[in-house]
Amino acid sequence: MADVSTVEVLPREAPPGVVEDQAVEEERIYVASQWQLMWWRFRKHKLALVSGVAIILFYVIALFCEFLAPYEPHERDIKYVHAPPQRIHFIGDDGFHLRPFVYGLEGERDSETLRMVFEVDKTRRYPIHFLVRGDPYKLWGTFETDVHLFGLKDDEGALFLLGADRLGRDVLSRIFYGTRISLSIGLVGVFLSFLLGILIGGFSGYMGGAVDIMVQRVIELLQSIPSIPLWMALTAALPQDWPPTKVYFAITGILSFIGWTTLARVVRGKFISLREEDFVLAARLVGSSELRIITRHLVPSFLSYLIARLTVSIPWMILGETSLSFLGLGLRPPAISWGVLLQEAQNLRSVALAPWLLMPGAFVVVAVLSLNFLGDGLRDAADPYAR
Repeated sequence: MADVSTVEVLPREAPPGVVEDQAVEEERIYVASQWQLMWWRFRKHKLALVSGVAIILFYVIALFCEFLAPYEPHERDIKYVHAPPQRIHFIGDDGFHLRPFVYGLEGERDSETLRMVFEVDKTRRYPIHFLVRGDPYKLWGTFETDVHLFGLKDDEGALFLLGADRLGRDVLSRIFYGTRISLSIGLVGVFLSFLLGILIGGFSGYMGGAVDIMVQRVIELLQSIPSIPLWMALTAALPQDWPPTKVYFAITGILSFIGWTTLARVVRGKFISLREEDFVLAARLVGSSELRIITRHLVPSFLSYLIARLTVSIPWMILGETSLSFLGLGLRPPAISWGVLLQEAQNLRSVALAPWLLMPGAFVVVAVLSLNFLGDGLRDAADPYAR
């Protein structure tokens, strides 16, 4: 009888079909383009995919906020001051309904606290319709219409899915309108800060010498100033009678002016380490201009870092605008942003009696987390050959 320890174990051969599939997969990878490899790696990051869908939804809301919002953001109804959020129902006392509906709200003033107390009135039922006519608006300031995605056809009813504020204005509609400013200020601000950071930092690292020394001293001066006092000083310099449009661009410029220094430092370090590489020398020998070397060879060599930095900078810009507006130093009413809406919840009384006024903060949290997770996926996908 043979000793078990002396028996040679031969490797099991894979079935012919599996071998052919592996060969086809390897061949597909070898002939794939850089963008295909990036997409294949990105779609493996499930959390980044979900975050990407969330970011797309946020920007769809920002683009079509007038159509998606059930009410005009400044419309007020004193009968529904601090009205609580209404629940959407499909099942009523008389059975199941295909069309969703909400019950009416009946408000009474408390004799002791003098505040409005609302109770659900199940005797009044208001169906929710889609593509209904409501408050007129101009889509993108050009196309005039009054069609909204959803709403009530009964003028006596009210639809407050996220409640109402202290003036009886719909919180959901105001959040939708605030999405446009809060998200766009992040894109515009990041574009300006990236433009300044890459150009100034790249120029400093590539040229070196006195130019590098002068640029670094300016960066150190800006970084030595505390950010909040700097924000306060710059925003205090804005005229109080400026319209919201001018204040918007001024706040964007302030955030960009502050946010480019860190990126410039990193770009400078990358350029210093890469400017003596062989591919840069080869580009010089074939007659490439300095601008082409910077934009076509040096910057793409650390693209994965720039993508990660981009997705982190957008939340920073959003949080910066939200913080400034929350403190009363940024955008002011009648402008609507997430920070302006959070001003409603500055006092303890509002938080205790109307906690739904904190809902803009939930939108800020979801947007910031989604951008960060999306950045993680894009950073990994930008370098598909890394292990």
